[in-house]
Amino acid sequence: MAQYAEQPGGDVPAHRLQQVEAVRTEIARVIVGQTDLIDRLLVALLTNNHALIEGVPGLAKTLTVSTLAHAIECSFARIQFTPDLLPADITGTLVFSPQDGDFHTRRGPLFANVILADEINRAPAKVQSALLEAMQERTVTIGGESLPLPDPFLVLATQNPIEQEGTYPLPEAQLDRFMLKIIVDYPERAEERTILQRALDDEMPPAHAVVTTADVLALREAVRHVDVNERLREYVVRLVEATRDPARYGLADLAPMIEFGVSPRASIFLARGVQAYAFIHGRTYATPEDVKALAPDVLRHRLVLTYEAEARSLTADAVVTRILEGVGLP
Repeated sequence: MAQYAEQPGGDVPAHRLQQVEAVRTEIARVIVGQTDLIDRLLVALLTNNHALIEGVPGLAKTLTVSTLAHAIECSFARIQFTPDLLPADITGTLVFSPQDGDFHTRRGPLFANVILADEINRAPAKVQSALLEAMQERTVTIGGESLPLPDPFLVLATQNPIEQEGTYPLPEAQLDRFMLKIIVDYPERAEERTILQRALDDEMPPAHAVVTTADVLALREAVRHVDVNERLREYVVRLVEATRDPARYGLADLAPMIEFGVSPRASIFLARGVQAYAFIHGRTYATPEDVKALAPDVLRHRLVLTYEAEARSLTADAVVTRILEGVGLP
């Protein structure tokens, strides 16, 4: 792997790596398994981005997010999205005070560091619009005044892939704002035994803060020094380009399956993501394996497939897998 560290960005301070490991260990003390989910949530956190989490009910998605917030000593708010939700329910509103005859801002649950947007696709367009402003601009507009959100600010949204009745598909512009779409799968057999034992023995350990918000900001800065050399940057560009022009990479059979390839935001997110992924695994340089590990999470929700692909039951993950197999290293 040494050839991928030709232009090192300097050594990452050992105590920063220890802080990341402390957070991972603390979450693992509460959550059984789900290491891929935990690593990807840390990638989103350390790159100052948002993540969409999809999985069937009961896979500890909510518990994992709240445990992360407690481990990094951040404020946490869970918002249950419903069809009758209003923008003011999440952003806040102006409240009239009879005492002084004036209006005062009452801030909503969005003014927290870590937001769990539970079943995000159940909310109507106006609510999604208010959330989109918060995600992109990191501000909330109340009564014509633009108010900054806290830093760090992380939206972790969940979707239920089973029940689609009474849901609103997220617009492409909003999906593109999520750095990652994380698919959460069932636990392994041994993990399920441990989960069952904890539940029967009533052993649910609470999470404790192991780093501060100031540490998170410092960790975010340290991640930016992880080296992504020119070969890896070219590899990222090739993967993104293959979603738009698959025939150029010997994948002509995929062309009728892809309606729209991914946006330039995908290449930025993938490159930034591999920096964080390498960092949490104790390296100061990224490798092709980092790119391959994160590519499905970055690309799957940005690909727009054709009706032909749907008719053939071809999924976005299958398309990404073919691209990873067909696009070689530069």
